[in-house]
Amino acid sequence: MILKKITSLLSRAENYIAFATLILLALIPVLEVIARKLLKTGIPNSSDYLQHLVLWLTFIGGMITSRERKHLSLAAGVAAIKEPVRKWILAVTGAVSTAICSAFAWSSLSMVLIGFDPAKQIGLFPIRLVTAIMPIGYAVMCVRFVTTAPTHRAGKIIIALGILVGTFFSFPQIGNIIVSFFPDAAATTDIIAQTSHSLVATLSLPIIILLIAAAFFDTPVFIVLGGLAYLFFIRSGGQLEVIPNEAYTMLISSPLPAIPLFAFAGLILSESKAGERLIELFKALLGWLPGGMAIVVVMVCAFFTTFTGASGVTILALGGLLYVILTQSGGYKENFTTGLLTASGSIGLLFPPSLPVILYGVVAQISIKQMYAGGIIPGVFMIVALSIMGIIAAVRGKIPRVPFHGRGALTAIRKSIWELLLPVMIFAGFFSGLTTLVEIGAITVVYSLFITMVAHRDLRIRDLPGVMLKCLPIIGGILVILALAKGLSYYIVDAEIPQNLAQWIQAHIHSKIVFLILLNIALLITGCFLDIYSAILVVVPLIIPLGEIFQIHPVHLGIIFLANLELGYLTPPVGLNLYLSSYLFNKPLVNIYRYVLPFLLLLLVTVIVITYVPWMSTALIDLVGE
Repeated sequence: MILKKITSLLSRAENYIAFATLILLALIPVLEVIARKLLKTGIPNSSDYLQHLVLWLTFIGGMITSRERKHLSLAAGVAAIKEPVRKWILAVTGAVSTAICSAFAWSSLSMVLIGFDPAKQIGLFPIRLVTAIMPIGYAVMCVRFVTTAPTHRAGKIIIALGILVGTFFSFPQIGNIIVSFFPDAAATTDIIAQTSHSLVATLSLPIIILLIAAAFFDTPVFIVLGGLAYLFFIRSGGQLEVIPNEAYTMLISSPLPAIPLFAFAGLILSESKAGERLIELFKALLGWLPGGMAIVVVMVCAFFTTFTGASGVTILALGGLLYVILTQSGGYKENFTTGLLTASGSIGLLFPPSLPVILYGVVAQISIKQMYAGGIIPGVFMIVALSIMGIIAAVRGKIPRVPFHGRGALTAIRKSIWELLLPVMIFAGFFSGLTTLVEIGAITVVYSLFITMVAHRDLRIRDLPGVMLKCLPIIGGILVILALAKGLSYYIVDAEIPQNLAQWIQAHIHSKIVFLILLNIALLITGCFLDIYSAILVVVPLIIPLGEIFQIHPVHLGIIFLANLELGYLTPPVGLNLYLSSYLFNKPLVNIYRYVLPFLLLLLVTVIVITYVPWMSTALIDLVGE
């Protein structure tokens, strides 16, 4: 009873800290804009505060995500196995997770102690105190892997033993921690550290194989990517503190706060009746067209996916409502409706303020404005392609149109005017240079709160914690993946894999067309097994030098990459949209595969066109500058 009370108190404390962090992340940039415009000055140390708020949001969010068991993973293997074998497999993969997570807790603590001057401050706070959230976050996630594991008592014991394994892996880092407090212990700790390192390096290859296998049995993606980085560094003799240091560097990069901000704004809108208003609007404006209701579905899905950056949010928030509209009001068949909704769930990822576009710009070090401009025509092309599919189905099925009524259209515009102004505000603020990407993200959050709480009163203040609690596992899940994928990305670059790959390609492939074909195939395979955020950090460093060899415009290469990875949400065996649709519409996964196949093939054609017609990606980039 006492343990339950303590656990409940800790969970509430996590929630409150996360809520405060998210609110401050949105509030500081808005205050910065106001101070700059009215007082001709800014908030002291505001950028440092923002960057480290993202650090805290990552690990507090990661702790909450572990508590809710919502870390992104590939569950296809587990779903195919029956009890009691499943519980034993989950015990083994859980032990892998605790071993890797505990190892990162030790290595990040070592990094905090030996990597930062204790006298350094982040504004008013010592940097060691601020960055202590990293080892704390990993430690709490490690414990949560034990306490929340869906297995029997013996399985939980096996999972808990993973903590000891991870600690053994980390003897060199534990030695660094001891020496930071007791310098005279260096000789003793060095002997223990060298023995541990040699043994782990010897065992690293079978552990890598086990980790890759565990990836298909519900092991979180961040554990797989981080674990691979950890083991590769051990094999190469590198300092393991580099991995948490790379995570820290990634999380405090200046554009990164835009990702949680736009995700938060998107969740606010998805929890309100904004979707219903937009459906009514597009229905009034487009319902009279052949296939008008299918076009409405594509447009609404694109709007919400663009803001949340998470395809799953769109399907879960609006899928049920849109399904009823298409089948009952629109007259579309169930298989077509299910396929269209599954495909449309990821259709908005090329438009501003798409989160993958932001991350691609950060990793590839190219203009985010130009990436957004490059995505507009290809994004519209993909929307038009799906809309044509809806028109064809409507004509064949002789589905009646919704008569156009001018007064009804004006009423729908009036009701949804606040939502319509949102993309206009983002375009005007960001592309004009009046605000930074982070500032417009914060303004979008405030504006979304105004729409939902003041203009329409869909939400009340007491509803806001619930919205944030739904948002935090998405934010935490994404950012934790980014943190650890950066370590693997660093290893790939440090091992000169991109350069070696570029030399091999240059020696064996001389046709740009052949290279683009192989690139499409490789990216489609990548999309089958990696989420879009992990793929950006792991794969982009590999393809950038290849693009340079064949003189592919950096923006065009980026749009090719993102368009291909959009299809990953629909690609068997592990496309996220496939699982969400199976869950939401209560249909077997095999049926979902069949329903979505025509849409997948259509979008594949659009991706091929985008790949081989670079004009689509480069036509608008000169209009926005650098």
